[in-house]
Amino acid sequence: MSALQLEAYRTAKNSGNMSGREIEAAALTRCAIMLSDCQKNWESPNRDNELDEALRTNQRVWTILQSELVRPDNALPKQLKEDLLTLSVFIDKRIIQVMANPEPDKLNILIDINLNIAAGLNAKADNSEKEAATTNVIPIPEKRFSRTGIRA
Repeated sequence: MSALQLEAYRTAKNSGNMSGREIEAAALTRCAIMLSDCQKNWESPNRDNELDEALRTNQRVWTILQSELVRPDNALPKQLKEDLLTLSVFIDKRIIQVMANPEPDKLNILIDINLNIAAGLNAKADNSEKEAATTNVIPIPEKRFSRTGIRA
């Protein structure tokens, strides 16, 4: 993340306005948007700089997630933590592959994973809010699809 983005992440996290899950979902969604913008503007003369920033931002967000997953006080089930850590290793490898040999199609899986994890985080955050809220909340549909049309 750029210094400005990292500071925004820290400010949001410390502000109390967003839960940790909401912050993580927002960060992953932002990464997906950055990667998607690079993909859509692949022929842009500024592509290399924008792609580098998007990949490095994505890598930093996943590094933060990794550090949270290995904390001894992380309350997630052990299997889920292991699965997410395995996924993060895949993300790291894909980022390096794209850096070494940039191709727009290689970004699809990164975008899809980020959006699906963000959707899951938002759904869990919404469920927590529903339990605490006394007002009606519009439900999020249970079915999620990736950008490629595959059901998540």
